[in-house]
Amino acid sequence: MSEAAYVLDGPDAVGDPTTSEAPASGLSERDQEILAFERQWWKYSGAKEQAVRELFDMSATRYYQVLNALIDSPAALAHDPMLVKRLRRMRSTRQRARTARRLEGL
Repeated sequence: MSEAAYVLDGPDAVGDPTTSEAPASGLSERDQEILAFERQWWKYSGAKEQAVRELFDMSATRYYQVLNALIDSPAALAHDPMLVKRLRRMRSTRQRARTARRLEGL
C-alpha cells in the first residue's frame, strides 16, 4: 500500500518526521504528529503497524513505547486532554485484562 494512503489532512497533517524541536506546548513536532495519528488512524485503510512504519519510520514496538511515554507526559495531557485520557483508559483496560488472564491460569 502506498504512503499516500496514510497521509493525514487538515490540522492533523503529518509533517517532516525528522524535525523534533519542541514548540511552546512542550511537545516535539513528532509527539504532536503521533497524537494526531492516534486521533484519526482508523480513518485510513490498511494495518496500523504499516502506517506507523511509513509515517514515523519506526517499528510498532518502538512506536508503542514512545506513545506510552507520551501519554504519561503532562504536556500531552495539556495538548489533547480527551485523547490522552482515552488512551490512558484503553491502556489500563488492557493491563487489567492481561492481569486477569494471568490470575486465571494459576
